Amino acid sequence: MRRRNVNILLTGTASDSHTWNLVYLQLFLEELGHRVHNLGPCVPDDLLAGVCADRDPDLVVVSSVNGHGYRDGLGAVRALRARGLTVPVVIGGKLGVAGEADPRQRGRLLDAGFDAVFDDGDVGRLRSYLGSLPRARVRAGAGAGAMAGFAAGADAKAGAEAGAKAGVMAGARGRAVA
Repeated sequence: MRRRNVNILLTGTASDSHTWNLVYLQLFLEELGHRVHNLGPCVPDDLLAGVCADRDPDLVVVSSVNGHGYRDGLGAVRALRARGLTVPVVIGGKLGVAGEADPRQRGRLLDAGFDAVFDDGDVGRLRSYLGSLPRARVRAGAGAGAMAGFAAGADAKAGAEAGAKAGVMAGARGRAVA
């Protein structure tokens, strides 16, 4: 049974100016029935933490295309955890510039507070992960839900075609590693 209506906060990392991956991810998540708040590219850690605290999302999805996901992701999740935010946070896309997944980097991201780390292009695992999430919490007040950032690897000139091939990252509360 697919869970629906998860409030997701979607974000790029502080140094990643790519937009098409975030558009692709937002559309993908919305087609699955989730509510998404897309913060866009180049989101500073303190802005991410502030919006997350204000909106109280069910999940934060962080996307990286430029290969700095590991470095920027550490800062983002540390900023969230330093504020005492316990929301599940996942990251995916291009996490390093070497072109290969590094198990040590994944381990450090998990140790820093990410709940899951997904390799570039793993849309199937993201879909499965989202299906395993509980329904959005009932919240007091209108418009309290928010959506999480997730990483997909696509660049602007590649457009929609690259979106289909885009790397997507997501994770499970059980600190899954794909």
